Amino acid sequence: MFPPLFKGQRIRLAAPTAADAEVLASWSNNDEYMRFVDDDPIAPMTADSFAWLIKPDDRSARFTLRTLADDQLIGFVILHTIRWAQQVATITIGIGEPAYWNKGYGKEAMELALNYGFNELNLFRIELFVTDYNARAIALYEKLGFVREGVRRQAGVRYGKRFDLVEYGLLRDEWVR
Repeated sequence: MFPPLFKGQRIRLAAPTAADAEVLASWSNNDEYMRFVDDDPIAPMTADSFAWLIKPDDRSARFTLRTLADDQLIGFVILHTIRWAQQVATITIGIGEPAYWNKGYGKEAMELALNYGFNELNLFRIELFVTDYNARAIALYEKLGFVREGVRRQAGVRYGKRFDLVEYGLLRDEWVR
């Protein structure tokens, strides 16, 4: 009657657990990953830094990404800052395991999360922010139907070089399924 909600072809959306925190913390030692996943200053983190991930929160839907083949934790996707009255959320994704980069896992994860957001949470709009130097992510978001809506000019800096934060939005009826 209904299509699968949490399971794709190669990955599934799973509830984060306390045991996941060590793996998430290990990814923070990869500066390349950290510079793509966030625009804040980066630093290695401890497992305790991820305690918030498993706490209930009525303004977010948090998932880890696990492979179907061997249940390996490879990333996360979060619909957060949900504004229920407006039916709007912000989405954030990260594939932390380098062996899974550039192989379509991010696309599959985004499709699962967008399906969840639009069809289960009944969201009307999902938005995101991405650094202008993250060309792989920008290509993916545009392929999924996200529309570039604005730029926060020179909003970040790394090694003395300024970069822009680009805002994208996707409305339910624009979603490419």
